[in-house]
Amino acid sequence: MQQGDKVIAEAATIEEILRAGTTCQLAFSTVPVPYIVTLNYGYHDGALYFHGASEGHKIDLIRKHGQAAFTVVLDHGVITGENACDWSVRFQSVVGFGDVILFESAEEKQQGLDRLMAHYSNETFSYPDKMVQATAVFKLVVTGITVKQSDMDI
Repeated sequence: MQQGDKVIAEAATIEEILRAGTTCQLAFSTVPVPYIVTLNYGYHDGALYFHGASEGHKIDLIRKHGQAAFTVVLDHGVITGENACDWSVRFQSVVGFGDVILFESAEEKQQGLDRLMAHYSNETFSYPDKMVQATAVFKLVVTGITVKQSDMDI
């Protein structure tokens, strides 16, 4: 059942949710089941920035497919009720998909790490060259989203 009253279309609210989130679930298409990982992220100008190990299943899937789906959810608490059917959850969520770009150069990686760290802190950071070389940094350029919220007026 579609619930159009829960859909958010205002760009400012969408940006607010993506900036307020702290974790993102990233999903890749695989057979026989999708592969999903939870990552910290940075959001900037229509893209999500990530980092992780430079080898492994996630990196293999990025190289193979170049696309992923994602979700960011803000949990605003449980609503209790007299009956089980009165219970609910306050939330805001962004579900989307996009093209994944794996950064190759140290400069691109550092810029991506800066975007990621800016999501959590106003501080400026430096990254040891050895760590930058050993780390995969990538971004997901958002090409489609659905944004919903539930019971935010209560």
